[in-house]
Amino acid sequence: MTAADRTLDRPAGLEPPDVLVNPGALARLPDVSVPREPLAVHRRLAGYAPTPLISCPGLARQLGVGEVWVKDESWRLGLPSFKILGAAYACYRALTSRLGREPRWDSVAELSAALRPLGPVTLCAATDGNHGRAVARMARLLGLRADIYVPDGTVQPRIDAMEAEGASVTVVRGGYDDAVRHSAEQAGERRIVVSDTSWPGYTQIPGWVIDGYGTVFAEIGDQLSAAGGAEPDVVAVPVGVGALAAAAIRQFKSGQGTGGPKLLGVEPESARCVTESLRAGHLVTLPFPQTSIMAGLNCGTPSQLAWPTLARGLDVLAAVADSWAMAAMRSLAAAGIVAGETGAAALAGLHAVCADPAGESARSVLGLRPDSRVLVLCTEGATDPAAWARIVGHPVPPPGADIRPA
Repeated sequence: MTAADRTLDRPAGLEPPDVLVNPGALARLPDVSVPREPLAVHRRLAGYAPTPLISCPGLARQLGVGEVWVKDESWRLGLPSFKILGAAYACYRALTSRLGREPRWDSVAELSAALRPLGPVTLCAATDGNHGRAVARMARLLGLRADIYVPDGTVQPRIDAMEAEGASVTVVRGGYDDAVRHSAEQAGERRIVVSDTSWPGYTQIPGWVIDGYGTVFAEIGDQLSAAGGAEPDVVAVPVGVGALAAAAIRQFKSGQGTGGPKLLGVEPESARCVTESLRAGHLVTLPFPQTSIMAGLNCGTPSQLAWPTLARGLDVLAAVADSWAMAAMRSLAAAGIVAGETGAAALAGLHAVCADPAGESARSVLGLRPDSRVLVLCTEGATDPAAWARIVGHPVPPPGADIRPA
């Protein structure tokens, strides 16, 4: 019996997911490439080190698969999210493009000095928290200003964290898409918009953000090789506007042939913009508010730039209720991983697909079997410590503490 022939027990109180098998998915995308330059830039940032790739046998047993690896992005370059990778590389490329050359530098201080001929520059971004904080961090390191725009409802700890980086934070009435529109209006001679989503006429910087996220997957390849492990059979990745998922597709599906892992994209039920776009066959903007606790995925419109890659590269989409994310946070905590609500989304979707009585087709497409090797992206730590403690049942531990049950 394969994993496609049976389901796990669905925990009581968890709603069935909205699962879509993508009929347009391709095994390989021969027209995409994986740039290596972002990794070289990231290695020159103070404190750079690959984030852990953790084998989680308890999660494998829970999901009924052979092996689960979790890429733990709960702490990256001093911030609780992978987002600094995209922000750092996009800021670097945007600023050096304005400078007209790429200077020689071995430290951020040297880069900052090389950029002084640009004069005063402000970096602007819309965010639900992590991307804006990352842009603010880069602005602070480079001696620049940062103006960050957030949707109303953004929790105060995330605003406080951005202000602690020296950013000016403006709350915009409406959701994330409204904050994006407001930030787009800020572009000017001295104001650079650094967005992880795109719109007509604005694609270059979001493209650099996607390139920057490729470092996550370059590290995974090196780490699996060092551990003697084979390529995963299934990769579970959260999908907001689609930038990280596009980077995952590039890594695992670029080139020729028919092999490679299957990709499961996960969205909040109230922010299933990629799912609905795939159903429609074109980009869709959701007509209702995005209100999930998975705040980093509360997006109503996919990135125009990422969309073609998502439409061809995601094999299955799962839109899940917040209760799945909370359950996944507790499961990850039991494995010793501090994952915030957004950070737990990929595991939440994978668990929901494995436990869905109506999900046989999706499990079959993903090829989930008792011997499957599964990679899960955990994209953020406890960015709202009070919420994490309330959901998991104990306070957020200090970095490096072992939180696994005795």
